[in-house]
Amino acid sequence: MQRTDGARRRTAVLAWLAVGVLVTAAVVVALNWRTVTGWFAPGPPVPGNTMFTSSAKDIATARTQLAALVVVPRPGSVGGYSRARFGDAWTDTDRNGCNQRDDVLLRDLLKDRPYRVARQGRCDHDVRSGSWADPYTGTVVTLTDAKKQSEQVQIDHIVALSVAWRYGADAWTPARRLTFANDLRNLVAVDGATNKGKGNADASQWRPDRGAECGYAVRYVMVKAAYALPTDRQEKQALAAMLDTCG
Repeated sequence: MQRTDGARRRTAVLAWLAVGVLVTAAVVVALNWRTVTGWFAPGPPVPGNTMFTSSAKDIATARTQLAALVVVPRPGSVGGYSRARFGDAWTDTDRNGCNQRDDVLLRDLLKDRPYRVARQGRCDHDVRSGSWADPYTGTVVTLTDAKKQSEQVQIDHIVALSVAWRYGADAWTPARRLTFANDLRNLVAVDGATNKGKGNADASQWRPDRGAECGYAVRYVMVKAAYALPTDRQEKQALAAMLDTCG
């Protein structure tokens, strides 16, 4: 009887060990599949897009640059403006083999979450899937097919092309407008709905969530200063107010 009971106990232990091995194997397979395909269960909150993270030096520079911007009467219409005036969208101006959209998508990816990048022609980082944190709102958007779902994550011009046009880009050469439209300092991956809401607004007409105002104003002023674009009193006051949120 004792021998039979011992055999039964050994059989039960072996059975439980077998179940444990099978469960562990299933979990490993699931996690590997999840990582490769880009699918995953919701995780803990993630930090926002670091594109709008500004150092004390960045903030001080932005305040100095804003004070130095030429102030002009507020421009009226955007007569003559069209997207085509700034050349083909997402031209590979840095000649790295990838268009500017893929450059921005890769830069702004949440690298702590699963994503897929593949080679396509000369481009070694054609982004296929991943997650992005909209720096304007903090909204996290996950794409399992970045091509088919491209409307959900769009590339925003921090200083809109039409704004640049109103403030002097209408007098630029086509080459300078093409450079401006594809300058990575002025591009950021955002939630599609937020981008549409921002539209062609300047800094006096639209603001991001309060927590993003500082970084947005720093980047906005930096771009205007880099291209010697003037401002007007209304826009300058709005930018100054946003920079005040930097502390």
